[in-house]
Amino acid sequence: MVSLLAVFTWLGALRGADVPSLDPHLEPLRPWLGKTWRGEFKNSTPEKPVVDVALWERALNGKAVRVTHSINDGSYGGETLMIWDEANKTLKYHYFTTAGFTTEGTITFDGAVLVTHEKVSGSAGGVTEVRGRSEMKPDGTYLVKTEYLKEGSWVPGRETLYKEAPGAAVKFR
Repeated sequence: MVSLLAVFTWLGALRGADVPSLDPHLEPLRPWLGKTWRGEFKNSTPEKPVVDVALWERALNGKAVRVTHSINDGSYGGETLMIWDEANKTLKYHYFTTAGFTTEGTITFDGAVLVTHEKVSGSAGGVTEVRGRSEMKPDGTYLVKTEYLKEGSWVPGRETLYKEAPGAAVKFR
């Protein structure tokens, strides 16, 4: 991991002063930053669309990454803050939702794939943990797949393909 961080730090230096600073541990997230993404859930239909809009931003002077998102124009949404936890030497995040539950998790990288694992606090329909994988594709889209720990068993969660959507907006009610 140290050599990967050194490469990202070096690449950041090559880009010059016009690129906002980012904690070196957050550099692998840079391809998502400063963009609004729109994704349709795999089970979405024209009669019952399920569409997520997510905005990824540099936050706290580059010491954090913030993601705000909303599903179906605000019927559900949340905000995530990702930070480097120096004491535990891990990239961690906190997710707050409009449904009233929260999660706390960690992020690791499997090559170019962002791997997440989070514990759920509060009422989330019986879900107590979530595991996910987010993969940035060569065509600039990214795919999210999750699974949920519910009643002691891992069950398929969501699958969503996101495309950059500059005109889309995160909405809360």
